[in-house]
Amino acid sequence: MSVAPRKGGRAPRGRLAKALRETLRSLRPVRQEVDRGERLRAACGALLGILLTGLAGHALLGTDAGVLIAPMGASAVLLFALPASPLAQPWPILAGNTVSALIGVSCALVLGSTPLAAAVAMAGALVAMFALRCLHPPGGAIALSAVLGGPALQALGYGFVLAPVGLNSLLLLCVALAFNNATRRPYPHRQPPSAPGHGTGDAAPNERLGFTRADLDAVLRQYNQVLDVSRDDLDALFCQTEMQAYRRRFGEITCGDIMSRDLVTVEYGTGLEDAWALLRDHRIKALPVVDRARRVIGILTMVDFMKHAGLGRHEGFEHKLRAFLRRSGRTHGDKPEVVGQIMTAPVQTAGVDRHIVELVPLLSDLGLHHIPVIDHERRLVGIVTQSDLVAALYRGRLTG
Repeated sequence: MSVAPRKGGRAPRGRLAKALRETLRSLRPVRQEVDRGERLRAACGALLGILLTGLAGHALLGTDAGVLIAPMGASAVLLFALPASPLAQPWPILAGNTVSALIGVSCALVLGSTPLAAAVAMAGALVAMFALRCLHPPGGAIALSAVLGGPALQALGYGFVLAPVGLNSLLLLCVALAFNNATRRPYPHRQPPSAPGHGTGDAAPNERLGFTRADLDAVLRQYNQVLDVSRDDLDALFCQTEMQAYRRRFGEITCGDIMSRDLVTVEYGTGLEDAWALLRDHRIKALPVVDRARRVIGILTMVDFMKHAGLGRHEGFEHKLRAFLRRSGRTHGDKPEVVGQIMTAPVQTAGVDRHIVELVPLLSDLGLHHIPVIDHERRLVGIVTQSDLVAALYRGRLTG
């Protein structure tokens, strides 16, 4: 008697194998977009940080209280490999480590070196770091060290908070400040400045299309987890990603492709009356101010004239303007006589090879109307206006 093979017997095994493969694939380490130079920089920083912290601590105290503790290795990873992380800033490392040590010592004194004391110390340190806005992962290890670190550390009592924890944290932070800035990784990490207000309740022009900061805040609240990147850095990364997409869409259109080349310029010592005549005769609204090597040292606009001549109101406009432009004939006085005394400086410039998409935030959110274009020797070669940018983006949209 023959038995027919069971139909579908292989299907469950096939689905199980596929699910297993998908699970293993999802557990693969994420590729880090960091080049060899950055990896070497971080490793050298950690080497110097731990070495100098240990040597300085021993030299200052000359006792076991000055030696390194193991959690400093984790702090070094954050300070030198992730210097932009919110978890690696000065307040988290100093406050996070010391408050965790304080809680750990207290738990050890009350509950002894027990698993319960270790668990309570860990949880208490985490709650305290959240409350004080100083979340620093090595703080958890420091809290456990205070409880389970053995007789040598426990004998220090609350002195453990100051040395080695406080001393190690401060010395390692000092090395990080010097090393990161010397290797062009600004530290502490400063948040990008917000765009100036526009005098109304409207969002900045660059935020009226696409996502806004309010959208990002709403998503972060829904996500409801700690991210190892600041909100402002995340916003900047999204904006740069949008710009990269625009570059891909519009092609490599640079400032040199759209700039005006027939320029009218002035120098620092050009008289105000002469500068005003140039603006009027050429029907332009801005004059780049250059030195004898044609390097940009400022920009003169009609707004500069209005601001310094007190032309905010229409009453007596013509009279005030003439009085402001007229030379006083004096060698000394408070009245401006030349361009250099009223120009806007320093001035925002753009390289001739800079992609035009990078000008969008400058000409919209920052309220600039003219951007001088410079070559590789920083000499003035052109100027880009808002109209130039709009026309270029329009042509790019039609041909993209």
